[in-house]
Amino acid sequence: MEDDIRERLAARQFREAFELVLERFKEKVFRLSYAMLRSETLAEDMTQDVFIKVWKALPGYTGAASVSTWLYTITRNTCLTELKRRQNRPTVSLDAPGFEDLADRIPALQTTGPQGGAELDAHALLARLPDKYRRVVTLFYLEQKSYEEVSAMLGLPLGTVKTFLFRARKELLQLASRVPLPPAPAAPPGRGLAA
Repeated sequence: MEDDIRERLAARQFREAFELVLERFKEKVFRLSYAMLRSETLAEDMTQDVFIKVWKALPGYTGAASVSTWLYTITRNTCLTELKRRQNRPTVSLDAPGFEDLADRIPALQTTGPQGGAELDAHALLARLPDKYRRVVTLFYLEQKSYEEVSAMLGLPLGTVKTFLFRARKELLQLASRVPLPPAPAAPPGRGLAA
């Protein structure tokens, strides 16, 4: 069943080989992804990611394992990486019970009163964080770097990165629960605020 794929790979006809792989294995890759992730949408995303990886890796395929084994290994590893990423960065659904009540208790998210329509400005909140927290939050959440990557990029121990993220989240929650304030003014270097 895989002989024609192997022949095209040996002839360095990567596009043709990829089309055969995609045609024969897309449903199997999706089913394995779905079985591991239990989310149809996420399984579709992972299936696309797997085939992008396969396309990039085809020229390096050595034939040590069958094409299907090689493909399933890529699929499994891609899904495990996604599961690990999601475990380290849990998310909360906006439909989760109690979320609406929590949002109603945060004044910055309320749209009633004289400030109707005021939105929570993430950049203004970040600007109020100490620099050491802001850098870690920016890399981890906005740039989507892993703990290890943030640690290496900032030259901080892994435990310190985790501590800074914990403290930053706590401080951001406190800031977000207060009445919205105007953005912090930028003070010239070496000067404090005049009294």
